[in-house]
Amino acid sequence: MRAKTILVVDDDQAMQEMLVSLLEDHSFKAASAGSAEAALDLIRTSDYDAVISDIRMPGKDGVELLGEIREARPETPVILMTAYGSIDSAVAAMKAGAFDYITKPFQRDEVMFALERAFAHRSLEEENRRLRRAVDKTARFGDLIGNSPAMRDTFALIRKIANTANNVLITGESGTGKEVVARTIHFSGPRASKPFIPVNCTAIPEGLLESELFGHVRGAFTGAYTSKRGLFEEAKDGTLFLDEIGDLGPLIQAKLLRVLQDSEIRPVGGTQSMVVDTRVIAATNKDLREEIKAGRFRRDLFYRLNVIPVHIPPLRERLEDIPPLVNAFLEKHASGEKRTVTSDAMKYLLRHNWEGNARELENAIERALVLSETNALTAESLATENTDTFVKPLEDSLLQTALDRRMTLRELSDRYVDAVLELADGNKVQAARILGINRRTLYRRGDGHEEQPATS
Repeated sequence: MRAKTILVVDDDQAMQEMLVSLLEDHSFKAASAGSAEAALDLIRTSDYDAVISDIRMPGKDGVELLGEIREARPETPVILMTAYGSIDSAVAAMKAGAFDYITKPFQRDEVMFALERAFAHRSLEEENRRLRRAVDKTARFGDLIGNSPAMRDTFALIRKIANTANNVLITGESGTGKEVVARTIHFSGPRASKPFIPVNCTAIPEGLLESELFGHVRGAFTGAYTSKRGLFEEAKDGTLFLDEIGDLGPLIQAKLLRVLQDSEIRPVGGTQSMVVDTRVIAATNKDLREEIKAGRFRRDLFYRLNVIPVHIPPLRERLEDIPPLVNAFLEKHASGEKRTVTSDAMKYLLRHNWEGNARELENAIERALVLSETNALTAESLATENTDTFVKPLEDSLLQTALDRRMTLRELSDRYVDAVLELADGNKVQAARILGINRRTLYRRGDGHEEQPATS
């Protein structure tokens, strides 16, 4: 990867040299300037990944320099240094748009920690911009794809809730796309220009999760060399997505409940609370009502999160979504080549149970694209060692779905006809032959007319 370049601005030559040496020791490229004016000359001609600047300098000070950097390079994080440690200078720096500030004298690790957070924040902002562009340029909901009634209902629900600030709880099996739904809610509403920050609650050790979510003050615990903003504060005015919320421990559940009740956070080791306007979207593949009965999840927290419930059914219950998902995954992974699936391959995919849901389907397509020697993926190229999961007949799946949802006979008939049309690639003559009906029935169905029963 390209080595990141840092610009150091300080009128103290010794401080310049020390910071440049420190940065180069950590594999950064470093440039330096002795004044704000000299720094601006460099910034106009070069792109820096971050700027570290003193506040007190002759001529323009660091806060004025920050303002000009924000105009010229708004994506560049600026870390300000002050030898005075006054609250006023720190507040002024943060209000002016500084990413962070450090107080002289400082430990060398403090500089590295501040840069690490700045780069992580910049990476997240770039991802958010990419996702916003993806939402802007397409008529569909981001990466959400589907023609099934369940997905159309989900799209309609997102339209209703995107402009609200209510907490949302997304449920569904692993791989159904819960994070995609959360991103779509965020980027379809007024918070789209603000951060969307995902947190996998199972990926962070419970002992560190409190600090990650709420932040900590310097000296709060061993290794806390500097204060750190928590993810609730990073997501201020935006959305915090808490994935696998059902795996939170009881202590964090209690603290999260208090934040949701009061809209205030208190960093670990801190004495002052801070008001944050952060929308929370949570997701889980667990049945939280069962977790409540088992004593593993707080009932009051569940009701705080479950203001707007969104359930994503498993892929085996919405077979109509498989063909458009396949097409989307082909486009995503085919590297610009025109790749398709054969009719037999599509039938093969429609007979799979998809225990891993859309994620498993995407993996199957990606693997077949690598292994297939032809442009059209065949059933053989999609086969895996787990062929025993390709055993559930299409009609059995539809019947089970009909039973689960208490469908009427007309609804079941419509679903089956739609599925057969997908199998026949829209060929109504072939679909009519499979269904054992006159093809005029399908043509009239497409025109919104019902086939009249024959009379004697």
